[in-house]
Amino acid sequence: MSSEALSPDETRRYARHLVLKGMGGAGQQALKRARVLVVGAGGLGSPVIAYLAGAGVGTLGVVDHDSVSLSNLQRQVIHRTEDDGETKAASAARFVGELNPHVRVNQHAERLAPANAQAILSAYDLVLDGTDNLETRRVVATSAEVLGLPLVSGAVSMFDGQVTVFATGGPRFADLYPAAASDAELPSCEATGILGPLTGVIGTLMAMEAIKLITGIGEPLIGRVLVYDGKDARFSEFTL
Repeated sequence: MSSEALSPDETRRYARHLVLKGMGGAGQQALKRARVLVVGAGGLGSPVIAYLAGAGVGTLGVVDHDSVSLSNLQRQVIHRTEDDGETKAASAARFVGELNPHVRVNQHAERLAPANAQAILSAYDLVLDGTDNLETRRVVATSAEVLGLPLVSGAVSMFDGQVTVFATGGPRFADLYPAAASDAELPSCEATGILGPLTGVIGTLMAMEAIKLITGIGEPLIGRVLVYDGKDARFSEFTL
């Protein structure tokens, strides 16, 4: 049996994928081969990790230096009350192990910085960034661009969110967030609040884009930014 062949348990687990036109066995095996890094195991990272683990991504890396706190649990749904004080990377790994034992989890309980970013990202095929500050986002985007890795990028604030994909040949992160933009100009979650389900909407869309990129299904959001207005329940899109 090859490393990408599906076991009887996996065949039952992924039955709805295997009968899905356009996915099938080839798509599921591509997911099993995939090595995906999720930067941030918080509001956006939670649904990303949950759905990619459920979908059968073979290797998930989780980067997060922070620890779980009670104020996270209104939106960071993979963590539990009893995980208060535990590193988010470890809590996420526990969640994945309980949901799908066929997924390998690499924990990176450290802050992503220019000194370590390329070394961490180079072990993966695809990166998803759900962090909440431009400094880290720029580090992730720069490293992904240097390594030629596609990057699924999501962002949320209060009632609104957006998601896009950066990939070789498409617009760059700096086209959406110019160098002049700074974290001081952006509202923080602590200061302005955020509606919990909003992170679920955007995080799930990020997981969808990742699965599309891995399997070749559909048209990814490369060069397009999908914007969600949660208060008015409207999606819009603009081109980079």
